[in-house]
Formats: sequence, C-alpha cells, structure tokens
Amino acid sequence: MSIKLAILKSGEDIVADIKEYVDDEGNVVALIFENPVAVKLFSNKSVVDAEKSDEFSVSFTNWIPLSAETTIPVDKDWVVTIVEPVDVVKKSYEERMNGRRTATTATSDGRTSSDASVSDEQSDTNKSD
Repeated sequence: MSIKLAILKSGEDIVADIKEYVDDEGNVVALIFENPVAVKLFSNKSVVDAEKSDEFSVSFTNWIPLSAETTIPVDKDWVVTIVEPVDVVKKSYEERMNGRRTATTATSDGRTSSDASVSDEQSDTNKSD
C-alpha cells in the first residue's frame, strides 16, 4: 500500500492509497485514489500560540461521500503535488481503513500511542516535537 497525501488544485488535502494509471507507452494518464479521505487541519491553539507549537488535530471525512465507489480515478492535471504524510496522519488513516478508529498521540521522541475511540468522521491527532 502506498499511502500518500495529495494536494489538489481545488485546495483539498486527500489521503489515499495512490497509484499511477499508465498507457501502453508508459505515460501517466491518471492517478487512482483508493479509499480517499479529505483531511482538514485544525490547530489546538490560537494563531499566536500555534506559531510556538506543533500541536494540531486532523479530521478525516470521506471524499466524494455520495459515491458508492472506493476507487476513484483523478485527472493528473488536478494534482498539485503528492507527498508522504506525517507518521501520525498515516497511522491514523491506516487505523481508519482497518476499522480501528482511535485517537493517536505523538510524543517528542517519535513514539505514538492510541488512547481513545473517535467517530467515523473525525480523528484527533496531537503532534509535538
């Protein structure tokens, strides 16, 4: 599985198992997003305090929630960039896909621990360095 964070031209942040769809000549025609979720970032602090902290929460919601499909082709021209998500977001996504919806907290030494259940539509994640 290749879990990545894609930033779309629409401004949406999407976490999914992303694969390339190529034609017979090896040209990338589209990207395939498997189990995509939109991610929204929320700061736990005011704007002034947030500059001094790496604490944040993320919310996962189904991308294209009215679709019955879990495999969605995306025109490559709509993708601004694809990057590796931070470990805590990746772990939360994997837990969501595996049916274990837990809040994940990252410690300054990089360890993570799961400590609370969260809803299908939201996963709170704290990160501090």
